Amino acid sequence: MFDEFIASEFENNKISKDLFKEDNEIIKLHGHCHQRVLASIEPTRKMLQIPLNYKVETIPSGCCGMAGSFGYEKEHYELSQKVGELILFPAIRNSKKSDIIAAPGTSCRHQIKDGTGRDVLHPVEVLYNALKK
Repeated sequence: MFDEFIASEFENNKISKDLFKEDNEIIKLHGHCHQRVLASIEPTRKMLQIPLNYKVETIPSGCCGMAGSFGYEKEHYELSQKVGELILFPAIRNSKKSDIIAAPGTSCRHQIKDGTGRDVLHPVEVLYNALKK
């Protein structure tokens, strides 16, 4: 996985913190179900904490409710939203507007945006935006 590669490169001193801004940022991370079941979101957390002063807080949620295309289907939409409302949506609504919301799953990002109105970034976008330019 990309995050495992980047975290490994950082641990092997092939990526330096000096490449990144030193802004104070809080990142609220929603892990993709598939990633949590087959591997771990820990490499994503490690990758997102490469920039100095970046703090990652994992949202203690399960599935976002989208489950691939499940939540897009008319007959499943209401259930999909109820799943999102269990933990994920309230956690995001209660976060600060300045917090960065990150989720590796495409359907997760759509579900979060539709359910909360918040912009959501892929973890690679967060890391890219942190680069000194």
